[in-house]
Amino acid sequence: MNRSDNNETVLGKITSVYGVKGWVKVYSFTDPIESILQYRRWTLKKNGVEKVVNLSTGKKHGKGLVACLEGCDDRELAQEFCGSFISVATDELPKLEDGEYYWYQLEGLSVKTVEGQDLGTLSHFIETGSNDVMVVKGDRGDAKKERLIPYLPGQVVSDIDLEEKTITVDWDPEF
Repeated sequence: MNRSDNNETVLGKITSVYGVKGWVKVYSFTDPIESILQYRRWTLKKNGVEKVVNLSTGKKHGKGLVACLEGCDDRELAQEFCGSFISVATDELPKLEDGEYYWYQLEGLSVKTVEGQDLGTLSHFIETGSNDVMVVKGDRGDAKKERLIPYLPGQVVSDIDLEEKTITVDWDPEF
């Protein structure tokens, strides 16, 4: 899941229209992807404009999802939603077990090695299939401007401290 903003968390994006009856294609950031359909009230954000909509129904379609929003019953109206990010209230998200985190909680944290060397800030994650990858942007004149570090808690990721806003990794800074 992506960053949280004003107590809302981005869970996906409306990518295009589907059919002629007002349905839209949805790219979900949730795992599993169908989890986004559990939330019935979505805040759509596009070009600085927000609109709250209610999900009427949705389903898996091929490798993605399609959804119908209440009151959206034609292709032209659905087209207006394309490109909108889908957010829900952060307090609606399921509580996680200790040691589990949503991406939005980790993005923006400082990343350092177990030796204490600053590697930069966690910009975002990339899903690769086998494991997620942290994209760490170097700062303070670091020769390596961007590092791709596997998100493997207990192996590469040694510690996450939300209070100190740091992630400690067992990683060679030259890599």
